Amino acid sequence: MKHNGHTQLGSILSDSLQDLPEQPETVVRARAFAQPLLIDATLESGEDSLTHADAVTAILRQIGGSEAMQAACYLVYAAEHLQKPEEVIAKAFGASFAELALETVRLIRVQRQARAVAAQSNILTLQTENVRKMLLAFSRDLRVVMLRLASRMQTLRYYADSKQAVPQTLAYESLHVFAPLANRLGIWQIKWEMEDLSFRFLEPETYREIASLLHEKRTERENYMVQLRENLAADLKAQGIAAQVAGRPKHIYSIVKKMRGKSLDFSHVFDVRALRVVVPTVPDCYATLSLVHTQFAPIDSEFDDYIAKPKSNGYQSLHTVVRDAQQRPIEIQIRTQAMHAHAEDGVAAHWAYKEAGTKGYAGVSASGDYDAKIAVLRQLLAWERELSAGAQSQATTDALSDRIYVLTPDAAVVELPQGATPIDFAYTLHTNLGHRCRGARVDGALVPLNTQLKNGQTVEVTAIREGGPSRDWLNPELGFLASSRARSKVRAWFNAQAMQETAAKGREAVEKLLQREGKTAMKLDDLASQLGFKSAEALFELVGKDEFSLRNIETLLNPPATDLDADHYVRLKKAKPSDKASQSGVLVVGIDSLLTQLSKCCKPAPPDDIRGFVTRGKGVSIHRADCGNFRQMAIRSIDRVIEVAWGQSASAQALVYPVDVNIEALDRQGLLRDISEVFAKDKMNVIGVQTQSVKDLAWMTFTVEVGDSRRLQKVLGLVKEVRGVRTAKRR
Repeated sequence: MKHNGHTQLGSILSDSLQDLPEQPETVVRARAFAQPLLIDATLESGEDSLTHADAVTAILRQIGGSEAMQAACYLVYAAEHLQKPEEVIAKAFGASFAELALETVRLIRVQRQARAVAAQSNILTLQTENVRKMLLAFSRDLRVVMLRLASRMQTLRYYADSKQAVPQTLAYESLHVFAPLANRLGIWQIKWEMEDLSFRFLEPETYREIASLLHEKRTERENYMVQLRENLAADLKAQGIAAQVAGRPKHIYSIVKKMRGKSLDFSHVFDVRALRVVVPTVPDCYATLSLVHTQFAPIDSEFDDYIAKPKSNGYQSLHTVVRDAQQRPIEIQIRTQAMHAHAEDGVAAHWAYKEAGTKGYAGVSASGDYDAKIAVLRQLLAWERELSAGAQSQATTDALSDRIYVLTPDAAVVELPQGATPIDFAYTLHTNLGHRCRGARVDGALVPLNTQLKNGQTVEVTAIREGGPSRDWLNPELGFLASSRARSKVRAWFNAQAMQETAAKGREAVEKLLQREGKTAMKLDDLASQLGFKSAEALFELVGKDEFSLRNIETLLNPPATDLDADHYVRLKKAKPSDKASQSGVLVVGIDSLLTQLSKCCKPAPPDDIRGFVTRGKGVSIHRADCGNFRQMAIRSIDRVIEVAWGQSASAQALVYPVDVNIEALDRQGLLRDISEVFAKDKMNVIGVQTQSVKDLAWMTFTVEVGDSRRLQKVLGLVKEVRGVRTAKRR
């Protein structure tokens, strides 16, 4: 196998840059354009801007970047010194070059601000996560990512050559964001160099210690591996095996990571020198293994056959460690081309198990969200290569366009859905800020609140002291909100307002009743408690919804006399038992032919647990056992409570009972019809409907006839599935 960064990346960049027109001597023209603008200009590192641009261009050329990409590099640094960069660059080089330059400048600015925040807070992990998010957000345009990657490589080289002190935030970001990105893009030479330089800046003592253990200089090690690779390739060719052999010495950071991850001593790191052999077939794999074990001394304990016994993730390869004549350990991996493709780009991708810290690695983790997006980025590379053949993929655009990342004035990164507005931004920061949002500045300029934000923009919200959202924000045609979270917050605010209005209506009704009864001194919380409510507000809410009758309060304030007529009471007790049910279907235990009536406050129906209460002149009133009114009457007159049960006769079984159902829903056209259809489909007769609507909320009370209240629960479940219904329960 030969992972040649020049060839691989060259094809990627040539495809992804096809919208940058190649022009005669583009690079020369771009440098000439930038040179007068960059005279005496320096970067944060102190490096001369033009010198930096020259070096970045050379790196792009080395990894296979086209002339258009190299030319764009100069325009990026020139753009920061132009008053109207988009207009000027577009006029001189075209709109594509102008767009690329400004997009890259925006990413540079975002990264600079993120580093500044991290330097103040000393939270390096937060900074790297922010930069990682920004790179992924800009990864829709590979040109931007590649320009930043090459630029960072040059910045590290500059610090190494000038022997300046390197900002820890920059070195940490390079090691944990840019190097893994280079690895995922397959630009191995940049990955290795960036890792070693970053690690050297972060842990200089450890770097020097490992370097001294290697004994040899890097160039000597690399020359040794080149010779080893060529010899093995020649031996395999002589055996008739068409093999691709790739080899590289282990880099210092890779050695340290393995030592720490597996808690190994340096002497047990056997893959300081490693070869990978890719052959056409499985028999060729074992033939190659036989040849290797013949020419070198194998270490028996360091052999794994993942072809015969693949890893759980499907990874297949032969792994062996051998020693050369000088007893230096060499790790050799042998696999077919199909196995290698699966290992590099499939679920068992080499970069995934190396960086995500799976089997055998400890203390190394990767964000699932990050790795998921990176997987999309790798697919983007493949799709970009297909564009030259005309295979346009809308799925690529959709998958990478779902999120954007913007900044607060303090340079904190905020993740938003594509198409998000300043109001979405405000609600993401704080719900109350969203409610009070009345204006916004984007990159310092005032904008309408329905302006769609773009990657890297700095957003500042103007808010009033008190207030709430506008109903216009919920109108999708006006485009004020793209976030479902923000929309739910706005709806919740209006729902709360509706509930407050309902409670206010209930409070007014209760207070008027207390005035009529001359009970204004009574505490409202005490009144609510006596009626079985947890708070006065809960009482007001139900009264405001017409779900709790004021007559119940009147009964509490003016309880009827508790003494029954003695003769009447004795006569009831002496009546003969009967199993005959009354017309209401209720059997009064111990009473014959006694008048019964179902109470309207709780509307019981079989097989509810029921109780009877002897009234004055109206027989026995039947209540559900959990009825609040019944509990209050029973407390005041326990001697009036009588045992009752549902009748068992055929006529009683044929009866139907009215039951109230309370429904709360988001109001919309056709809501009443849709709910009524649910009852109709279940052949449940609706004999009454009361509705009340306040703003976007609707409260409905359906009175339906049932023979068995248990059947009602099934229907209520179906009602809850109707669009907009929030609650559906029996009253």
